[in-house]
Amino acid sequence: MEYKQPAGIDLHIHSNASDGTFSPREIIHRAVESGLRAVSITDHDTISGVKEALNLSIPPALKFISGVEISAAPPDLSDQTGSLHILGYGFNPDNPELQEMLLPLQEARLNRNPLILQKLNALGMDITLNDVLDDTAEKQVGRPHIARVMVRKGIVGSIDEAFDRYLSRNRPAYVDKYRVPCPKAIEIIKQAGGIPVLAHPFLLSRNDNPSITRLVSSLKDMGLMGIEVYYPQHPPEIVAVYTRLALRFGLLETGGSDFHGALTPDVRMGCGKGDFFVPLRVYEKLIAALES
Repeated sequence: MEYKQPAGIDLHIHSNASDGTFSPREIIHRAVESGLRAVSITDHDTISGVKEALNLSIPPALKFISGVEISAAPPDLSDQTGSLHILGYGFNPDNPELQEMLLPLQEARLNRNPLILQKLNALGMDITLNDVLDDTAEKQVGRPHIARVMVRKGIVGSIDEAFDRYLSRNRPAYVDKYRVPCPKAIEIIKQAGGIPVLAHPFLLSRNDNPSITRLVSSLKDMGLMGIEVYYPQHPPEIVAVYTRLALRFGLLETGGSDFHGALTPDVRMGCGKGDFFVPLRVYEKLIAALES
């Protein structure tokens, strides 16, 4: 008899409320079709996709938990640079303090786009904001959408190339943006009844074990409650490191594919590039922590 892997979960999914290409309705439909047991929509700095999903008729077999991915500034004494992403799970989407915290982040993303385009124009690239808006149905436009236009116009061969050559930190068209102070992001998530989690630590600017350990220790002191152990770009030996870190600091383990739809066509919901799996027990422990 052929062995069939049990259905897992995916707690890191982006909808077209931020930089994904599928609507919350399409995400729920695909999750049900894939046999996933639990999902969370974790859009960048917005919870409008979560609210839309909660108004849908989600089948009882699929569990849904509110989520968000917040762009936070690393702690002052950290050796990290750029954004540090804090995931929030299980919060009340109607919490006014959470909504108030997200507003300047949304404005920062909106104001950043024209500045990026100005830099690309100065480099000789004919790209307008209308080009970007016409190319997408997503509600919150950002660097991935600009990169997609660059691919369509033949300026670069892929979205990754657009970031590597032009849009990433220290590249010629990079523009910095406002980030929420880390303690505030963690505090507001908890005030809204949620659980704050460090997202994909392997993608941080400094991901060696001593740096990550110092960072996790500092964030734990601020109230961090979890770490994203399972992620498509976390190799098995790194999953083992983060599992030990979670145990050492008393943190919950979470995981997800970071699914963006057509923006990352090689990453599929629930299974990444085919060999990714997050067990149901991760969701069950998350829910137990929320209920306690």
